[in-house]
Amino acid sequence: MRWSRAFIPTLKEAPSEAIAPSHQLLVRGGFIRQVAAGIYEFLPLGLKVLKKIENIVREEMNKAGAQEVLLTVLNPRELWEETGRWELYGDELFKLQDRHGRDFCLGPTHEEEITDLVRKEVKSYKDLPLILYQIQTKFRDEKRPRFGLIRAREFLMKDAYSFDTDYKGAEEAYNLMGETYERIFSRIGLKYLRVLADTGQIGGKKSEEFVALTPYGEAKVAHCEKCGYAANAEIVPVQKPTPEGEEEKPLQKVHTPNVRTIEELAKFLNVPPRKILKSLLYIVEGKPVLVLIRGDREVDENKLERVLGTDNFRLATDEEIKEILGTERGFVGPINLPEGKVERILWDNSLYGVKNLVVAANEPHYHYINANPGRDFEYGEFYDLAEVQEGDPCPECGAPLRLSRGLEIGHIFLLGTRYSEPMQAYFVDRDGKEKPIVMGCYGIGVSRLMSAIVEQSYDENGIIWPINVAPFELEILPLNVTDEKQMEVAEKLYKEALNRGIDVIIDDRDERAGFKFKDADLIGIPVRIVVGRKVKDGLVEIQIRKTGERFDVPIEEALDKFEELKKELQKA
Repeated sequence: MRWSRAFIPTLKEAPSEAIAPSHQLLVRGGFIRQVAAGIYEFLPLGLKVLKKIENIVREEMNKAGAQEVLLTVLNPRELWEETGRWELYGDELFKLQDRHGRDFCLGPTHEEEITDLVRKEVKSYKDLPLILYQIQTKFRDEKRPRFGLIRAREFLMKDAYSFDTDYKGAEEAYNLMGETYERIFSRIGLKYLRVLADTGQIGGKKSEEFVALTPYGEAKVAHCEKCGYAANAEIVPVQKPTPEGEEEKPLQKVHTPNVRTIEELAKFLNVPPRKILKSLLYIVEGKPVLVLIRGDREVDENKLERVLGTDNFRLATDEEIKEILGTERGFVGPINLPEGKVERILWDNSLYGVKNLVVAANEPHYHYINANPGRDFEYGEFYDLAEVQEGDPCPECGAPLRLSRGLEIGHIFLLGTRYSEPMQAYFVDRDGKEKPIVMGCYGIGVSRLMSAIVEQSYDENGIIWPINVAPFELEILPLNVTDEKQMEVAEKLYKEALNRGIDVIIDDRDERAGFKFKDADLIGIPVRIVVGRKVKDGLVEIQIRKTGERFDVPIEEALDKFEELKKELQKA
């Protein structure tokens, strides 16, 4: 490819809404452009990277014995109703009607359709085991699309599905896919953790996520350096504390004018946040639910969703707090609650056995101090609702946990019969009996991998692509295109590189050298051959983007040296 003819619209500045480094650099480097919130076009450079990632995924899936199919984007409502997910999936499901008024959705995932396909074709144990996969565009109506390709509403995904006669076979397929994912992520140059995870809306018996560590990931991962335990923080249990042994003190009502936050209250009363009871009023499917937690803890809304059995909830507004409880935000508590106004009260484990708490009085600008359960208020239902914190004990060995932020790049599920039973995907076993197929499903966010790679591989000048997925492996950069000797050498190297099958671009633009170097650094091609004044001495300069290393080589040895470097970079 000649840069003078390439469509590479680089930008000096990132758009104001781009916060994550990957979002900024993919836009600035001319890889993607936004059409609407969470919806992106892939320009030629972006599509090249995407296809290289896709091909690595495809090669490893094929090696594992999986077979590629292509399912439909439009899914009929009837299939999703068989599993109950037409309503259960929630607002992320894009729903539409055709001209005849029939309901469809844009597939966010394809468990229903693939199960429908298999139940029509697989009749006997002789037809199993089977692993089918596709690489296709998915659609999810994200509430808050952000960070570019990290959380998009339209994205490319590889989803695979395994079908077995029993759980032993399903476990083997699950483990095989886990090993396949490890090879895929290693080949594209990602550092990742494999962690325990929630089965969520997909369902099933168990699941694990593959998480690329980055500050802009939306997954919080807890891991133990002592025993190796690792899990998505939303499933890490926070245990009940040992009951406090201090003596109960007399209840007192105190004036706390305009003191609304935990931090303000702790300072005003000179108490640690852990001695404050925090009350949060939620509206759950239109009904008020009170969630109580210790002041030094935060509610993990993923845990709360599992307890409530719905994602249709939100914090109450100031107006709703006034209407339901007759008080103001910051002064809600379990004492003096209006009778019959709250549907349910949930207590986090952190409040178990606590004594002499600070509790809001359900009256503006007043709190109680030395409030004690059993005497001043009654406990209700206890649940694990708190976010795990750095230093919390590991559930396996008790050592302090470490927390990291990461980006989910893959997820594997042991589904069991979650879909085969309601959809009647049965087979006839050796004993002549009809049994449900045991399933697994396995997803990789292919377009999201682009962002994950950049999040882990960039500097102040731009992207540093791993050579296996770079838009070009090699760039040939003549410093002065008006110098006949430089251009003669550059063109000769370019044509020979093409003949060798090297993925190469030549920057043949009549621009200043500094301008061309800035563009080259921004788009992040791994190796650069600079053709400059030293050609009169028979030399060119090789530059390695990742390390900044530079060295001269004879012109006739330049491409041989590149091919040596390529092998080394593929191992790195």
